[in-house]
Amino acid sequence: MLSFLCVFLFLGRPVDITCKMRQTSFGIFFSVALSSVLAKTIMVCIAFKATRPGSSWRKLLEVRVSYYVVVICSFIQVLICGIWLSVSPPYQEFDHHSYPGKIIIQCNEGSDIWFYSMLGYLGFLAAVSLVLAFMVRTLPDSFNEAKYITFSMLVFCSVWISMIPAYLSTRGKNMVAVEIFAILSSSAGILACIFFPKCYILIIKPELNCRNQLVKK
Repeated sequence: MLSFLCVFLFLGRPVDITCKMRQTSFGIFFSVALSSVLAKTIMVCIAFKATRPGSSWRKLLEVRVSYYVVVICSFIQVLICGIWLSVSPPYQEFDHHSYPGKIIIQCNEGSDIWFYSMLGYLGFLAAVSLVLAFMVRTLPDSFNEAKYITFSMLVFCSVWISMIPAYLSTRGKNMVAVEIFAILSSSAGILACIFFPKCYILIIKPELNCRNQLVKK
């Protein structure tokens, strides 16, 4: 929900405060979403390894590993954004050169290094989730959500990889439109790939949502 709502910070006339908030809020909200997916993937791996007799992985099930993963991964992104805002924050600028005879009011991202570090960290979280989910995709279907996580991360990575050249080749409001499209489509991809199969079973096939059916499979 926060990933969808952060789009509103990209709309309207850019001012210094919205320029500072829009990229950092996008980065933090998406890092929470991706670290949650990563935590879910890690728990799938641990749960199946812990089924072996005498497995030491069972100890990790008693510890709230998923909470630690979300907090630590999100904190790293907060740290990146905090350094970015303290060193060279985004600001409003007037572009006199892109369109002759027009002045484009836009946001300058300040430090390109920290901006791409924020995006790169999101890509790192998505890549780790994709690799882990791909590794455990062949586990029993009744309890395994790894294939849905794999599809969601494929959608996320595909959207942002195709967005980068489009983002770099546009200016002004077109640049903002490209990023808004990438945010909305990647958020919708994660939501659809992970939750639509659940909704399908709950609404269309409720008879499959029972313990006996899962044990039989």
